[in-house]
Amino acid sequence: MCAHKNRKVRVIMNTQQIIETAEEKLIHTYNRYQIVLDKGDGVRLYDTDGKEYLDFGAGIAVFALGYNNKEYNDALKAQIDKLIHTSNYFYNEPAVEAATALTKASGMDRVFFTNSGTEAIEGAVKLAKKYYYVKNGKADAEIIAMQHSFHGRSMGALAVTGNKHYQEAFGPMIPGIKFAQYNDLDSVKELVNDKTCAIIFETVQGEGGIYPATKEFIEGVRKLCDEKGILLILDEIQCGMGRTGSMFAFQQYGVKPDILTVAKALGCGVPVGAFAATEEVAKALVPGDHGTTYGGNPLACAAATKVFELFEKQHVLDNVKEVSAYFEEKLDELVETIDVVVERRGMGLMQGLELSVNPKDVIAKALDNGLILFSAGTNVIRFVPPLVITKADVDECIAKLKKSF
Repeated sequence: MCAHKNRKVRVIMNTQQIIETAEEKLIHTYNRYQIVLDKGDGVRLYDTDGKEYLDFGAGIAVFALGYNNKEYNDALKAQIDKLIHTSNYFYNEPAVEAATALTKASGMDRVFFTNSGTEAIEGAVKLAKKYYYVKNGKADAEIIAMQHSFHGRSMGALAVTGNKHYQEAFGPMIPGIKFAQYNDLDSVKELVNDKTCAIIFETVQGEGGIYPATKEFIEGVRKLCDEKGILLILDEIQCGMGRTGSMFAFQQYGVKPDILTVAKALGCGVPVGAFAATEEVAKALVPGDHGTTYGGNPLACAAATKVFELFEKQHVLDNVKEVSAYFEEKLDELVETIDVVVERRGMGLMQGLELSVNPKDVIAKALDNGLILFSAGTNVIRFVPPLVITKADVDECIAKLKKSF
C-alpha cells in the first residue's frame, strides 16, 4: 500500500464553519465576536475573509511590539530548532537571560517564571503567606485587596479579585481576604491588623475601569507597609512592560513593591508570566514550596529576552511617551464633542473613555468599521494598542471611533 493513501488531508473550513465548530467543541466561556482572525502585520489584523482591522486591543495588552516582528519571530524559530522544554530540574540559558533582563528592568532581585498572569498572582500570594509564616511561625495570614480589582480566574487569584460577580458561583473563597476601596488610604488602614501579611493592588486598575493609583494612595500604602512589616504586592500584569511610558508603572511614583507580578507583554504573544521579589522576601520560598512544569521553559524565556532587547533597540518607551500624549489630546477632544463620552483617564497607552451608556454597541460598530477595541468595567472603552503605534494610527483610530459613535 502506498504511504500517501494513509495520509490525513487537512479539511479547510470557511469562516462560518470555523465559528460553528468552535461553538460545538469549545466550552462556552466567551461570547466571541463573529469573526475569525487569520494573520497580523504591524498594528493590523486580518480575518479569514481578508478584512483588515486596526488593532487597539493588542490581544488584551499583549502584543506590545505589534504583529509579525521579524526579529522576534526569528528568535523564536531559532529557539524552537534548538530546545523548547527541559523541566526545572535543569538550568537553561534563556531563563537566566530573561531573569537578568527582568530584574534589571524592574529593580527586583529574584524571579519565578510562570505560564500566565493568574499563575503569577497565585505565586505572589503563596510567597507572601510563606514569608509571614517564616517570620511569625503561624499560618493565619490575611491579605488586603481592593474592590473592583481583577487579578485572574484561578481560585487564589479569584479570592483577591474584588468583584462578587466573578466569585459567587465558586465559593467558598480562600479565607483571610479583606477588601478596601482603591485610592482610599483610610479604608486600607481600617483593615490592617497583626495578621495582615500583604496588601495587593493593580498600579493601574484595568478591568475595573482604567483607574491609575493616586500618588497619595500608593505612597501611603508603601509607608503603611514599611511601618507594619507588611508586604506590598503590585500587579502590573496589564499596566507593566512599558504600557504607561515607564517599564513599570510603579516607577513613576517613586515607590517599589516587595513582590511584583508581570505577564501579557512580557512574552508578546508567547504565554509567559512571572512574579519577582526582593532578596529578603524571595528567600522565604525553598525547594518544595512552589513549582511549575512549563514555567521558565527555553522557548518562553527566549521570547521574553527578545522582548526586552527590542524594547531598547526600538526605543519603545520613547514612542509610548510621544504618541500617548497625542492620543490623550485626541481622546480629550471626544470628551468635549460627543455627549455620551463622560471622561478620559489612564496612563500612557492604557487609556479609557467612560461613557454614559453601555459601550458594547460602540465597540461592535467599531469592529464593523475595522477597529478592534475592548471594554473595561461596565461603561468604559479600553484602549491598549501595540506600543509601536504612530500618530497616524491614532488619527485613524479616532476617525473610525467617531464614525462608530
